[in-house]
Amino acid sequence: MKKGQFSGVHTALITPFTKKDNLDEERLEQIIEAQIQSGIDGLVPCGTTGESPTLSHDEHDRTIALTVKFANGRVPVIAGTGSNATSEAIRLSRHAQQVGADAVLLVNPYYNKPTQKGLYLHFKAIAESVDIPCILYNIKGRTGVNIETETVKALSDACANIVGVKEASGSLEQMRAVIDATHGEFHVLSGDDNLSLPLIESGGDGVISVGSNICPAYISNMIHLALEGKFAAARAMEANLAGFFKACFLETNPIPIKTAMARYGWCEESFRLPMCTFENEENRARLYAELDALEVLGAITRR
Repeated sequence: MKKGQFSGVHTALITPFTKKDNLDEERLEQIIEAQIQSGIDGLVPCGTTGESPTLSHDEHDRTIALTVKFANGRVPVIAGTGSNATSEAIRLSRHAQQVGADAVLLVNPYYNKPTQKGLYLHFKAIAESVDIPCILYNIKGRTGVNIETETVKALSDACANIVGVKEASGSLEQMRAVIDATHGEFHVLSGDDNLSLPLIESGGDGVISVGSNICPAYISNMIHLALEGKFAAARAMEANLAGFFKACFLETNPIPIKTAMARYGWCEESFRLPMCTFENEENRARLYAELDALEVLGAITRR
């Protein structure tokens, strides 16, 4: 048995802001309700897509607490509580546990560029500070460091509550190496929508998805087909999403996905500086064209 159960599609939630740049609690509740009604397997607040680096500590705590409240036990909440400072990550993780989060997602410490020993000690200290499951978040492109497979294996062996990794390295080879090293007893979730099916085919468990903010039911159906071994049907669905997945990264995430959500009334097109609206309006037009194609397929969730 795996250490916990975190398979399927977990949406990396946007954080909606009002026009006055405050946390929009009403729209957050609406988004969460729509996600759950669409059959999503879990919710991930305060990750990269949730603009966590620009949330105040109070906002960060509040967003996690509200997500737990609105989910009301219907799906797991994996709270983003990582930081480049171990002490801060411990505080955030303890708070998430106190308010009822089911697990925490721990991004690589960014900017510091720690060694593998430093990464091991960092994640071990956080895991030992809480009782709930911990999922590592490996994203070198954002943080400047990669958690090597040997380090992931050592952490899995040392800490019973380190139960998985969100792999956003972009390397399917590395994902497979983690699966092999942990003998399939460790959750490996894709951090890239377009690698979800190859990962599942290799023995992975699903995805923490950006795209499922806008079409949760469609992506959930696709991933569950793959988890059932129905890869031909899943790939046929994935082919319809290829352009949309690319459009989600025409500019820095979460600019495209939050713009898409705003187009359908789920939030204001409001970002926290230094995140901002589209720099290139041609990219907006390309995003809208992909959304129009998905709408024809019935894959868009409207407010």
